[in-house]
Amino acid sequence: MRKKSEFTIMERALQTIDGFGPMCQKLKQQTILGGRSQSTLDNYLRRIALVCQEFKRLPEDISEDEINEYLTGLAQMPKSPSRSSVKHAVYGLRYYFRHIGQNKRAIGLPSMKKEAKLPAIFNRSELRQLFKAPTLLKHRIVLTLIYSAGLRSQEAINLKLPAIDFERKTIHIRQSKYKKDRIVPLSDYIAIGLRKYISAEHPHIWLFNGKEPDGRYSVKGLSWILRENLKKTDIRKDVSLHSLQHSYATHLLEDGVNIVTIKELLGHAHINTTMIYLHVARQARQPIDALSIVA
Repeated sequence: MRKKSEFTIMERALQTIDGFGPMCQKLKQQTILGGRSQSTLDNYLRRIALVCQEFKRLPEDISEDEINEYLTGLAQMPKSPSRSSVKHAVYGLRYYFRHIGQNKRAIGLPSMKKEAKLPAIFNRSELRQLFKAPTLLKHRIVLTLIYSAGLRSQEAINLKLPAIDFERKTIHIRQSKYKKDRIVPLSDYIAIGLRKYISAEHPHIWLFNGKEPDGRYSVKGLSWILRENLKKTDIRKDVSLHSLQHSYATHLLEDGVNIVTIKELLGHAHINTTMIYLHVARQARQPIDALSIVA
């Protein structure tokens, strides 16, 4: 029998909070019908579970003053990513109140201003280092594929074998963010690597098989691959898997691809989302360089 500390956040909430189980079930049904992603729901449910455990009751039975005090405490916690904790708690509660019809309470939660942060970008030399680091072919292929096709981590693990069309040199990404399909190019270099990987590993159904219940690889597993291989390089930037997609978009822009094409390749719903890469792309030659001044 497991100790109390070994139970997950969700397990503890299911065992100790009256009504938490039926509430989760109802939210799951509404999320599926609304076309929202499972990963979004899971993240929100964990945050809701933490709030419920703090007060030993469901959110609708917690007063506004108690919730504000809880959020203030999160924001003041030392040695933690406090702003991130507050943000996700607010988003989870807002999601919950809207789904139970308490829109006024959802609107009354603190507004979270988006941080004007620019994405971290790998330069080409850093990418060469990173892609040479893995000793396992599977790890090298998944990292290079994510960059070469501008994939989100969830898109990479959702790829099935038929999604790769070697003859047409395309990758079919199905029902990704915004519930959209899209087709992206398959590079000749990656096609060679993929053929070698498939021949050696014999993946079944999913392009990247793993230990998830349905046989897929996990996003946590992909993050581990990146983290472990970064240790073998001298890259010290604060990067993540998403930095590979950011780098793909930025490098396309620097190579002269127009931003509307990049928007379609990334599957963005709005051009404003893609415009951020204008701020991180290496710009044209600096005017002072044309003066040929030697310091």
